[in-house]
Amino acid sequence: MAKRDYYETLGLNRGASDDEIKKAYRKMAKKYHPDVNKADTAEDSFKEVNEANEVLSDAQKKATYDQYGHAGLENGGQGFGGGQGFGGFEDIFGSFFGGGGGQRRQSNGPRKGQDQFMQMRIDFMDAVFGKTEKVTLQVDEQCSECLGSGARSKSDVKTCGRCHGTGRVMTQQRTAFGVFQSEAVCPTCNGDGKEITHKCSKCHGHGYENKRVKLDVKIPAGIQSGQQVRIPNKGERGANGGPNGDLFIEIIVAKHRNFVRDGNDIRIRVPISAIDATIGCEIDVPTVYGDVKLKIPAGTQHGTQMRLKDKGVKSIRGIQGDEYVEIKIEIPTTLNKEEKVLYAKLNDANKSSSPFEKFKKAFK
Repeated sequence: MAKRDYYETLGLNRGASDDEIKKAYRKMAKKYHPDVNKADTAEDSFKEVNEANEVLSDAQKKATYDQYGHAGLENGGQGFGGGQGFGGFEDIFGSFFGGGGGQRRQSNGPRKGQDQFMQMRIDFMDAVFGKTEKVTLQVDEQCSECLGSGARSKSDVKTCGRCHGTGRVMTQQRTAFGVFQSEAVCPTCNGDGKEITHKCSKCHGHGYENKRVKLDVKIPAGIQSGQQVRIPNKGERGANGGPNGDLFIEIIVAKHRNFVRDGNDIRIRVPISAIDATIGCEIDVPTVYGDVKLKIPAGTQHGTQMRLKDKGVKSIRGIQGDEYVEIKIEIPTTLNKEEKVLYAKLNDANKSSSPFEKFKKAFK
C-alpha cells in the first residue's frame, strides 16, 4: 500500500515553514494520540504523523523528500544509491567525484525528547477554585545509578574507535563514473559516538528506566477549557543523554447545570413569579461563592439582567469577573378557584390600562 504524502498527513501545503510544521504536528499528535483517541485506527495514524514529522522537521530529510519523494528516503533514509540524500545539484556532483558535497552531519550530542499530550476532564467548580489531581504515567526516566550514561563508571565510557566520536562513518564505492562516497550512522556505536566497556547493572546500558509514576498535577484556579498545564520532563525520553520532553495536559471543563461561564463572568437565569416581578421582592441568588441577596425592583421585566459585582471567576492572572443574573418571569399554567377569582378582579381593575388596550389604541 502506497504511503500518504507527508504534507497531506500533517494537513500542510508544500513549502510550509518550520513553525507551521511544528504546529501542525502538535495538533495531529493530540488528535490521534492513543491515550486520547480510542478509535481502532488511532495508533496507526499516530505513527504516520510521527513519521511525517520526523522527515519534515529535519532540514536534510525534508530537502530529499521534496525532491525525490518517498523513494529518496528508502534504505533507512540513505537516499538514492546508499547516500544520505541529495539536497541539490552540488551534492550530486560532489558525490560522483568523491567530495561528499554539502551533506550535513547530524549531531550526536544530547537532544531533548518529544513533547507528549493528554487531556484531563474536570468539574466546573474545580476549574473555578482549582484543585490537585493525581495522575499515573508510564515514563522513561534517567537511570539513578549511571545518570543516563549507561556505563558502570565514567572510565567505562570510551570514544568510538570506528567513527572517532562523530557518530558517522564514510563509505566509498567505485562506479563507472568514479568513486561514490556516502555518509551513514556508525554501526558500532549507533550514532552515539561512544562505546561502553562495562554497562550499568541497573539499566543494562540503556541510560534510562521505565517507571510507573504518580504525579500531583496542580490545576490553577480560573483555568478554562482548552488551556494546558505543562509538566516538565514527563514527555518522551531524550537522546544521547538529553532531557525528556514535556507533558502538556489539555483541560476540558464540564458544563454546570445552572452556571454558564463567559470569559471571567458567570451567567445564570433565575425564575420569579409575575407577582414578584410586578410588586418587587428580594431573593437569594446562587453564586459559586454561595447565595447572595438580590433586590428585584417593582416592575422588573422578563429578560432583565442584573449584575453582581465580583461574583464571577478569578482568572489565572487575577482578574475578577462578575455574575450576571437574567430574570425569567414564569406564568402559572394552572390556577385554583381562589387564584382565578383574584386574577379576575385584578384584570377588571386594570382592563382599561392593560398592555393590549394600549396596543390597540395605537392603531386608532
